Amino acid sequence: MAATEAGVEPGRLIEITDPGDVRIAEFTSIRERDLTGRHGQFVAEGTVVLSMLAKAHAGFGSVRAEKLLLLKNRVAGLSDLIERFPKDIPVYVAEAAVLDAIAGFHLHRGVLAVGSRSAPPELNDLVAGLPESSLALVGCGISNHDNIGALFRNAAGFTADAVLLDETCCDPLYRKALRVSVGSVLTVPYARQGSAEEVLGALATAGFEIWALSPAGEVEIGAVAPGRRVALVMGTEGEGLPAAILNRFRSARIAQAPGLDSLNVGTASGIALYAIARAMGRLG
Repeated sequence: MAATEAGVEPGRLIEITDPGDVRIAEFTSIRERDLTGRHGQFVAEGTVVLSMLAKAHAGFGSVRAEKLLLLKNRVAGLSDLIERFPKDIPVYVAEAAVLDAIAGFHLHRGVLAVGSRSAPPELNDLVAGLPESSLALVGCGISNHDNIGALFRNAAGFTADAVLLDETCCDPLYRKALRVSVGSVLTVPYARQGSAEEVLGALATAGFEIWALSPAGEVEIGAVAPGRRVALVMGTEGEGLPAAILNRFRSARIAQAPGLDSLNVGTASGIALYAIARAMGRLG
C-alpha cells in the first residue's frame, strides 16, 4: 500500500504493515545480524547518519544507499532528506509497533537505512594515494565499537586524510560504530587489514613520521613539531600499544592530572589530532 506525506513526491513511500515482509528483510533482528556480519552491507541509524549516507551516495563511488525504513510519523519532517536520495531508492514506512517488531527492540529514532560499501582499498594502495602533506590516524587492537566510531569522528573533525586499522580492530561498519562516528565512517578513507607492524611499516616506507601515543610517551603532544607526513598511533585501552611499537617509533603523551591511568581512546585521539593538525596548519 502506498503512503503519502507532505513534501514527499506522491508514490515515493511504500507502507509496511507486516514485520515479515520480505522487502525489508535486511532490517529484521538488527542486533543479532550485527553480530553475524552483513557481508558488505551496513545499517545506518538516525537522521545525522542518514544525511551522511545521502552525501556519501552522491559523492563517493564506494558507498551506495539501498533502501530506507522510517517511522511513519517522522516522514514529514524528513521530506527534504528523503528527496536527497535518488528516486530508485525505495523508502518504506511503518507504524511504531510494526517498526519495533521488525527491528526486534524499541527503535526510538525511527530512522533506518541499509547501504553497501565496496571493499576498502588495499593498505598499500591507500597509503600510496595519500597526498604529500598528510595526517593519518592508526588504530591497533581496538575492539570497542564506540572507540572505533570516535576515531572516525575525530579523524573527520581534525582533517585526517585516512584511518588505518590493523586486522584485530573491529569493523567500523558495525551499526554502533557508524552511529558514534556520526556517519564519518562513510566519508573518511580507511583500510582494515594486516598486523600493526605491517600497517606502520607501510607508513614508514612512505615517509611518514610515526608518533605512538602512550601515557609514558617521551614528548608532550603539544611540543611535537610535525613534518609534512604524520601518523598518530592509538592502542587499545588498558594494555595500550605493544612495547615493540613504542620502542621502534617516537612516542608522545598527553599531559593530564596526576594519578590517572590514561584517557580513553576517543578523548586521546581527539586531543592528539587537534594538536598535530593545528601544528601542521591544517585548522582554521
